[in-house]
Amino acid sequence: MRKFFLFCCSIIFISFLATAQTKELYNKINSAADKIESKTISLRRDFHEHPELSNREFRTSKIIADFLRSLGLEVKEGVAKTGVVGILRGAKPGPVVALRADMDALPVTERVDIPFASKVTTTYNGKETGVMHACGHDSHMAILMSVAEILASLKNDLRGTVKFIFQPAEEGAPLGEQGGAELMVKEGVLENPKVDVIFGLHINSQTEVGKIAYRPGGTMAGVNDLHIVVKGKSAHGAYPWSSVDPIVVSAEIINNLQTIVSRNVNITENPAIVTIGAINGGNRSNIIPEKVEMDGTIRTLSTADEKLVTDRVREIATKIAEANGAVAEVKIPYSSHYPVTYNDPALTQKMLPSLQNTAGASNVLLKPPVTGAEDFSFYEEKVPGLFFFLGGMPKGTDAQKAPSHHTPDFFIDESGFKLGVRAMCNLVIDYMYTTK
Repeated sequence: MRKFFLFCCSIIFISFLATAQTKELYNKINSAADKIESKTISLRRDFHEHPELSNREFRTSKIIADFLRSLGLEVKEGVAKTGVVGILRGAKPGPVVALRADMDALPVTERVDIPFASKVTTTYNGKETGVMHACGHDSHMAILMSVAEILASLKNDLRGTVKFIFQPAEEGAPLGEQGGAELMVKEGVLENPKVDVIFGLHINSQTEVGKIAYRPGGTMAGVNDLHIVVKGKSAHGAYPWSSVDPIVVSAEIINNLQTIVSRNVNITENPAIVTIGAINGGNRSNIIPEKVEMDGTIRTLSTADEKLVTDRVREIATKIAEANGAVAEVKIPYSSHYPVTYNDPALTQKMLPSLQNTAGASNVLLKPPVTGAEDFSFYEEKVPGLFFFLGGMPKGTDAQKAPSHHTPDFFIDESGFKLGVRAMCNLVIDYMYTTK
């Protein structure tokens, strides 16, 4: 009995000691985040002014690699084409925690009136366009670089290893190329040393600065793009009875695809989306074309719903075409597929106090599912992960009026970066100090 009592006392003492140590580290992180804030903002502005598209992040990756080397980290370049990985080995043994930031920009022409606005232009899909960090990846890189600098200064206190993953092509590799998280996983980014957990954040232009949003389980949708070719029979527009009109068939297919969400998916459990975003067929008013091509996207929050929706798209398209004497060819996915971004429920529950201690419990919000997609999901297929959202909307702004991501007016309040730096640092410390 006495031995058991002494054992319990030692456990309580160790727990108290660990809590005291983490509080001390919290204070160091807070102080460091304050001191480094202007540097974080400066890094972000440089990336914002010099954006690069997917798999073309050459300047960006060199800046990051040189920065990580200056901190004394082990650095590997050229991962998944332009990706950079930095490894920080703590002084004490423990788990391997991965942190990820994405690097690529978008083919969007910026309209925001700021001194560091992008003036970069390029040719994308045969059209002249601007290039802009219209999704916040510039913020993600600057935050993670600052996290690396702070944690490197705390190397002697780290109980484990931190792997910093700077990933290209989150927005999707150019047609005909591989890239992004999927390629990084294929090239072994989660190995050597083997990653135990991974954390990531996304700045959000419609969540108020100072707040963090999260969701356990299915957080962001899995996505499949689709391509449908409807083949009929061409004829003069004055003699439609001589044709098998693929335009009429396509219209019927599009209308019926909308019944998948309204009549096949149990929307009380998960949302789903089927969108046709492009339709092309014919080139003259009085000629019924031979074929019509359609492109679209499918968004689902579970593997079961993904199968249900993709099966129904194929069935509706092929059967309607057949009923009209036409043929429909359906490709799903056509060029890209991201799984559901799934936050491990046990890990989310374990790390929620860390986010609450960092931002304040009232500032950590449970978020509804998001029908946008994230290739962070490829990491979470392999190891437990937690992906959360960081507020970037100026206080007092109406979220309905704040410019959304992927638009020319996308805007981020930089005062929110410091919370992101603190949150990522604290997640690492808390996980290491609560994991045997």
